[in-house]
Amino acid sequence: MQYRPLGRTGIKVSPYCLGAMMFGAIGNADHDDSIRIIHKALDAGINFIDTADMYSHGESEEIVGKALKGRRDNVVLATKCFIPMGQDPNQQGSSRRWIYRAVEDSLRRLQTDYIDLFQMHRPAPDTDIEETLSALTDLMRAGKIRAIGSSTFPVSDIIEAQWVAEKRCLARFRTEQPPYSILHRGIEREVLPTLERYGMGALVWSPLAMGMLTGRYRRGAAQPDSTRVAYFPKQMSNENSLDAVEQLIPLAESAGIKLTHMALAFVTAHPGVTSAILGPRTMEQLDDLLAGSEVRLTDEILDAIDAIVPPGTETGPLEANYQTPAIKTAGLRRRPLSERSAA
Repeated sequence: MQYRPLGRTGIKVSPYCLGAMMFGAIGNADHDDSIRIIHKALDAGINFIDTADMYSHGESEEIVGKALKGRRDNVVLATKCFIPMGQDPNQQGSSRRWIYRAVEDSLRRLQTDYIDLFQMHRPAPDTDIEETLSALTDLMRAGKIRAIGSSTFPVSDIIEAQWVAEKRCLARFRTEQPPYSILHRGIEREVLPTLERYGMGALVWSPLAMGMLTGRYRRGAAQPDSTRVAYFPKQMSNENSLDAVEQLIPLAESAGIKLTHMALAFVTAHPGVTSAILGPRTMEQLDDLLAGSEVRLTDEILDAIDAIVPPGTETGPLEANYQTPAIKTAGLRRRPLSERSAA
């Protein structure tokens, strides 16, 4: 396994990051099996694990904590907060109040006294970014976290956070975790160039496009019975995405590689990408993903992919992605009825 710099932190991480979202009730509820999967990934050379407090409501962090007993010092451990963890309106978000509580809870579940990378899971339009960065800076000075990052932030928020950190002499985000795959290349336009400009690492999620790049979702075939179809019906049945998959499958076959391996090799080939987050639920899935670690795409294959899905474009919706209030909230896009006419 090769290792890459995590932005300009000086930390070195593997090009594959083991995502722990599927460990726990929403995925693999067998703790012992999940721990075996984690150990197999570590034995293969993966030294980077990403989880979050909200994955199975803390259960994922608990599993990771148990798996890392005796191996903690050799792992770069990342987690996140922001998503609600209870009914109380203050058990969520990016306030100092909640960040302090969330970090303490994660440390307890992970059975560690420090977190290598602590990330804000989503932007918080209702919270001043200075409030968030100030809290994270204090936690770094206390030795509880080593570096900080963002996840799925719009490029304007990424830049604002950098400017505020510089102006207020606060710790700055060193990483961003955006979605990226052959089918969803929108971050190539602004996000990845911005991350490179600020020396930030990119930990990309959903490199298999929520499973569409496994080859299981085909045009004209019955869709697999999966939670992804239930939660993201528009994305998993999008005609443009299915058309692209039908063209990508023979391209991978002609190159003598599996579609999943081509998809992972594609995202890790971008110079702005630090690690691709793998999210296996079973040992078989992990074995399949690890089997493609040595795949290296030629310029000819990358050119062929560009012809199918042009750089910077999206074949369809990514329903799990962040939507800014300006898009999601109709009231922010419409003047009062009395003011909508020109005269």
